[in-house]
Amino acid sequence: MKMLLVAEYRDGKLLGSIYELLGFAAGMAAEVAVFLVGNDDTLPNFQGRLYLANAEKHQDYNPDGHKALLLQVVEKEQPDCIVLSHSSYGWDLAPRLAFALNATQISEVVAVVDDGFIVPACNSKLRRQVKSLTPKTVLTLQVGAFSPVENGNALPTVLPIDRQAAPLTHFQGYEAAAQGGVDLTKASVIVSAGRGIGKPENVTIISALAVALGGEYGASRPVVDAQWVEHNRQVGTTGQSVAPKLYVACGISGAIQHLAGMKKSEFVVAINTDRDAPISEIADVLVVADLKQFIPVLTEKLQAR
Repeated sequence: MKMLLVAEYRDGKLLGSIYELLGFAAGMAAEVAVFLVGNDDTLPNFQGRLYLANAEKHQDYNPDGHKALLLQVVEKEQPDCIVLSHSSYGWDLAPRLAFALNATQISEVVAVVDDGFIVPACNSKLRRQVKSLTPKTVLTLQVGAFSPVENGNALPTVLPIDRQAAPLTHFQGYEAAAQGGVDLTKASVIVSAGRGIGKPENVTIISALAVALGGEYGASRPVVDAQWVEHNRQVGTTGQSVAPKLYVACGISGAIQHLAGMKKSEFVVAINTDRDAPISEIADVLVVADLKQFIPVLTEKLQAR
């Protein structure tokens, strides 16, 4: 199988998501080429062909321009799969590319099976298995779903690529999202609530534990979607990405989208009645207990210190 991986470049930096794409390709034993609109000072470490377009000329992102450049590379490489990250860049570019190639597009892949790919369904509450029926397939991969692979000593073979046609749109720059409520990225301790808390009234025991630990409380997407907690406290790929010294996951099963947002935490404590929940695989300490009984006792002990 041949794969063309699409790296991302932002504000003069190569994004680390390319190494998750390389990890995905390695797991599929695929022959790899990489496409990047960037500069030759920041190149991914891998062995293979890198098609490089100059970011100063072609901009960090330009939908029509980047699609046209990619189509040139697809014509040369004839890959079976074109793979992007499930990011704002990938969301925009993947369907344009799939339409131009008359190819299947499969979004937000979280796993691979023998005859297809696993993707979330029903607001990530379920998963479904899908497969492509076209010669070429355009994929976007969920952030954090595949382990990164990097060869720090490897250098790619750089193949410059360019186009002369003037783009129809012009990239103006980035605008930071307005911060509302609490900024969890600055918290050293976060206690997060998942669906396992049972009902909105139980958010109070989560916030009380956060206060006792000198931190902030957060939540998983299902809790936010149910409007038990405001959106600015959501942790995950569609919320905030955090890296506290201590992360306490309360009643959180460990969906990939949530794990991607807190995987940089230094120490993880998970409180769950299910000892086999996915979050147990990354937790430093797993407490198998009913959180509605355990957390009030723990909070009381901490307050008594």
